[in-house]
Amino acid sequence: MEALKKKNAIEVNKSDKKYLMYILITPARNEAVFIEQTIKSVIRQTVLPIKWIIVSDSSTDGTDDIVKKYMLDYNWIELIRMPDRTERHFAGKAHAFNTGYQQLRTIDYDIIGCLDADISFDSDYFDYLLEKFSQFPELGVAGTPFRQGNLQYDYRFSRKEHVSGACQLFRKTCFEAIGGYVPLKAGAVDLTAVVMARMHGWRTETFTDKYCIHHRHMGTAQSHMISAAFKSGYGDYPMGVHPLWQLFRSIYQMSKQPVVLGGMMLWLGYCWAVIRSARSPVSMEFVRFRRNEQMQWLKGYFRKLVF
Repeated sequence: MEALKKKNAIEVNKSDKKYLMYILITPARNEAVFIEQTIKSVIRQTVLPIKWIIVSDSSTDGTDDIVKKYMLDYNWIELIRMPDRTERHFAGKAHAFNTGYQQLRTIDYDIIGCLDADISFDSDYFDYLLEKFSQFPELGVAGTPFRQGNLQYDYRFSRKEHVSGACQLFRKTCFEAIGGYVPLKAGAVDLTAVVMARMHGWRTETFTDKYCIHHRHMGTAQSHMISAAFKSGYGDYPMGVHPLWQLFRSIYQMSKQPVVLGGMMLWLGYCWAVIRSARSPVSMEFVRFRRNEQMQWLKGYFRKLVF
């Protein structure tokens, strides 16, 4: 049994079926409470990654020790530790990922994935997503919804073109074309990568037949939700969201918890960013592409309502 566990992932994956080869990178900062569930989910996959690099971003809570324990039995798992830092910002995830990415330059693979350290999923999760890449040559980025408790986005009313940052798989050529993850201190690192993929002509999609489970509980108090809605709306403006798209999105969000207030704060946050002329961290080309895309989506919605 121990000998089997120590086999290289490439050997384990050998079969009559042709699989795309994939690698994973997991930025992890103080994830000792959750990361073992993620590791167990990966090692029980029917199709294993040929390499999984876990990048500890200055963790101080025992995250590294948990990873090292599994490295003894699975030689395709590797731990890298980032230099200690005290400043916290969203660009840290991109910096950690890019550090791991540099270690994979000489490895042959087809798909590269960014996997959060606080999720879990079924044993055929990656098999399912790899099949989508095989089925659709134009597919550049793929993922699934995530669930938190009993909550999951209702994709009847949301765009499947966006792929959650909890687990994003990229075709190698797509990832290279967009230049990888851009470190943005304000956030939206995952969103930026997905939009840039579409700017380069790639298809991006969330496939809803599977899902992953997000174990880190985000704040659910009404005061937190209202504050988060305002911040989200504020951040939407510099990331190129069209005013009409934001208006209709805000109206729709008024039907969700907290009823009325959530959508109202989303709109007010956006308006406050307009008033303050919030500086955009992305190019005007990015903004124009995203706004044009959102207008096309709105036209599509209205055509369905009319016809």
